[in-house]
Amino acid sequence: MRKATILTLLLAAASLVEAAPVKVETRHMSLILEAEEGKAPEYVYFGARIDMGNGQYQRPSNGRMNAYPAHGLNAPAEAALAMRHADGNMSTDLVATGVTTERETHATVTTIHLKDPAYPIAVDLHYRAYDDVDMIETWTDITNNEKGTVTLTTFASAMLPVRRGDVWVSHLYGSWGNEGRVAEEPLQPGQLIIKNKDGVRNAHTDHAEVMLSLDGKARENSGAVIGAALCYSGNYRIKLETDDTDYHYLFAGINEDNSEYHLKKGETFTTPRLALTYSDEGLSGASRNFHRWGRKYMLMHGDRERKILLNSWEGVYFDINQSGMDQMMADIASMGGELFVMDDGWFGAKYPRKTDNSSLGDWVVDTNKLPDGIEGLLRDAKKNGVKFGIWIEPEMSNTVSELYEKHPDWILKAPNRDAVLGRGGTQVVLDMSNPKVQDFVFQIVDDLLSKYPEIDYIKWDANMAVMNHGSQYLKAADQSHLYIEYHRGFEKVCQRIRAKYPDVTIQACASGGGRANWGVLPYFDEFWVSDNTDALQRIYMQWGTSYFFPSIAMACHISAVPNHTVFRTTALKYRIDVAMSGRLGMEIQPKHMTDEEKTMCRNAIAEYKQIRPIVQMGDIYRLVSPYDRKGVASMMYVTEQKDKAVFFWWKTESMQNEHLPRVKMAGLDPARLYKVHELNRIDLQPLDCEGKSYSGAYLMSHGLEMPYRNEVEWSKKNDWSSRVLLLE
Repeated sequence: MRKATILTLLLAAASLVEAAPVKVETRHMSLILEAEEGKAPEYVYFGARIDMGNGQYQRPSNGRMNAYPAHGLNAPAEAALAMRHADGNMSTDLVATGVTTERETHATVTTIHLKDPAYPIAVDLHYRAYDDVDMIETWTDITNNEKGTVTLTTFASAMLPVRRGDVWVSHLYGSWGNEGRVAEEPLQPGQLIIKNKDGVRNAHTDHAEVMLSLDGKARENSGAVIGAALCYSGNYRIKLETDDTDYHYLFAGINEDNSEYHLKKGETFTTPRLALTYSDEGLSGASRNFHRWGRKYMLMHGDRERKILLNSWEGVYFDINQSGMDQMMADIASMGGELFVMDDGWFGAKYPRKTDNSSLGDWVVDTNKLPDGIEGLLRDAKKNGVKFGIWIEPEMSNTVSELYEKHPDWILKAPNRDAVLGRGGTQVVLDMSNPKVQDFVFQIVDDLLSKYPEIDYIKWDANMAVMNHGSQYLKAADQSHLYIEYHRGFEKVCQRIRAKYPDVTIQACASGGGRANWGVLPYFDEFWVSDNTDALQRIYMQWGTSYFFPSIAMACHISAVPNHTVFRTTALKYRIDVAMSGRLGMEIQPKHMTDEEKTMCRNAIAEYKQIRPIVQMGDIYRLVSPYDRKGVASMMYVTEQKDKAVFFWWKTESMQNEHLPRVKMAGLDPARLYKVHELNRIDLQPLDCEGKSYSGAYLMSHGLEMPYRNEVEWSKKNDWSSRVLLLE
């Protein structure tokens, strides 16, 4: 049987029918719907690309294929849309009125137009299919043409039915210092809810992305997989409903909890995009689809290699001073780095920023710490031959600040209640729904970049959730709009910044990895994976994060030991080898390193520059998962031309008389020969495979034996072992 037939998701035994299908197609994917006028549009197929020709298809006998089910006329079923009409009626009926297509530069947008026969409500279902990447984006426009206000109580971006079988879901969870962890579970009757209600940072607790493995527990490089990612920066809900039919139902969209939306006459509500992909090459295949789409169409500067940087945070925390910054710039320049980033602690006049309990909002230089100001920092950066970056947290304030003293009405706070305070016992969140606050946040960036155009990089932080459900700007009747309007305001500011400053690099840091989502990345170049820089735990976090996000967007730094979060001591080579699998940077301060350690890092930076195009732009193949507890984790990146690859191998534990699996590689050209060169080598003798050439077929069917330990002088032996191989 054809693979496409085996993997069909939406076909079930029933009577054959004839209809004109609506085809939404990429190079290797097909999404097929039926949109007969006067009837609800229905899914027919989603999976590997097929050519239906004049062939017939089956309608499901035991499932609900409605492409965008509305609440009220089949009330027990889960709905993608629910509303209370102006007259109080809580039922909605949506039928198709037509289908249109629009050609974009690199994609085709198909729109199915719907209306309610009894009420002037219009709904448009949009499907954008890209020509050159295997991704389909779907979103919904909901327009109220009634005489009065309509209240939206459920407003998903999309619903997708998935045929029951041995379906597993993989998703990410975690919290501060432990982000991007992988959870895997079979889909069972009932509901699986993946959600976030932070209000500001939506990648803590859970992630707005899932993988669905259709033929059993997920495998990395084989098996049918659907990937779904909600492109939104705010509160979301992904719901997987398994009822008494033959289907699971995936609903994804804005989390409607405490967020009913009052849609005024003539107003259109647009839902966030849901990105859908399909691969028959396992989890890694779906990841490659997300990465290609992300680099080309979503991520800011996705085609630009990222600089190697030194960040000041773990080196000095708040103890910023002019000479110390100059020293760090000289240090990273001597290591071959390209950028220095000054983190928190540089600002505040009336209230100098000495700890985390003051000064947010007062974005003026603390001249006691930096008597020469930013001008002096830029002078020193130029002297040392590196670029300069700076930390800000513009959406926040402290109650101990001049900003709060002037504008207490700018913070999120419930009426008649004291504000719940965050970090340092004084932090508050500014109300991004307020246009004056939006202007203020834009002005922070505008003042920095207009006065100091040499600033190359901004680290944008956000260290507090919405703890206070209340806007001092929104009307009393529209307080439920708070979460939505916050992120509309945030996006407006990002759009203004990027319109004026398209070239600056901006990192999304939010208590670590709190903003790893495809809603912010069109305006940001990268995100900070986690404040936890421990190499062992980073393997787990970076592994999960790579399911949906490319390495070019993942900031991964070499840190000092004992690690500042978990106090684990790992070997420097191990820390380097883990950080090199993403966007390489440093937290460890060269002034605290031995000459031998400096030499090792200097060599690693030079070698990373050689492999940077492969790691940051290449196709990922995850090989052995750390979550499988086999004592080793391994992955690799391969160029699109398959002429070069970088292979990573890390031990995750160390035992005497251990027996680790030999790792088979993937993604290579079977007919090509690949010469092996080990990077970051510390062993007294080279590997047996060093300098030798092997066929891609051999490396993928057999693999190479890796020594379980780094063979170094007796005094330097430790229990950490890792390898990085360049194949070319």
